[in-house]
Amino acid sequence: MRHFLRDNALTLFFLALTGFALVGQALSGHAEYNNQQITQGGGTVSLLDYLTGSDFAVDVTENWQSEYLQFFLYIFVTVWLIQRGSPESKEPGKQGTESDKDQRVGRHAGPNAPSWARAGGFRGALFSRSLGLTMGTLFLLSWLAQSVAGRAAYNAEQLAQRQDTISWHSYVTSADFWNRTMQNWQSEFLAIASMVALSIFLRQRGSPESKPVGSSHHATGVEG
Repeated sequence: MRHFLRDNALTLFFLALTGFALVGQALSGHAEYNNQQITQGGGTVSLLDYLTGSDFAVDVTENWQSEYLQFFLYIFVTVWLIQRGSPESKEPGKQGTESDKDQRVGRHAGPNAPSWARAGGFRGALFSRSLGLTMGTLFLLSWLAQSVAGRAAYNAEQLAQRQDTISWHSYVTSADFWNRTMQNWQSEFLAIASMVALSIFLRQRGSPESKPVGSSHHATGVEG
C-alpha cells in the first residue's frame, strides 16, 4: 500500500482535492440556492434534492467541459505549434507528428512498449492519438451534460416566472448558454498562455513543468 500511494501520489492528491472541492461546492451551493429561494418566496430544498437537481449539475459540468477542452486543444496544438524558450513546447524544428523512430513505434518499439505501439496499422494509429481523442471525447460528453443540465435549470427558472420553456436546440444557441461557456473558456485559455510564457523566464526547482534553474531563457523543451 505504501508503494502504491507513493507511485500514484500525484493522481491521488488531485483526486482528493477534487473531492474536497466538490463537497465545498455542494454545501455552499446548497446554502446559496436556499437563500435565493427564500428571497424569491419559494421553498427550500434538502441537500440531496439540490445535489440531484439541475442547478448543481450545470455548475459542475460547465467547469469540467472547459478543463477537458483546455487539455484537448493543448495536446493537439503542441504537435504543430512551438514557443521558443518554454518547457511546455517542443524544440524548434520538431513540429509535426515526428518519425516512427523518434516515437518508438512499429519496428522501432522497444521490448517494454505497449502492444498497440508495436502493432502498427489502425491500432497503432489509434493508440498514437488516444490521449487527445479521449480528452476530446470527455470534453464533448461534459459539454453535452452541461447543455442538458443547463436547459433544465433554465426551464425551471422560466416556469417559476410563468414563462415558456425552450427546447435543447434553442438553449444551446441562447445567450445564457454561451455566456456560461465563454466565462470558463477565456479563463482556461489565459491560464495556458500564462503558463507557456511565464515558464520561459521563471523557474520552479524540481518541477517537471519548469526548466532547470540554471537553464538559459532560450532553452526549449527542457524539463527540470
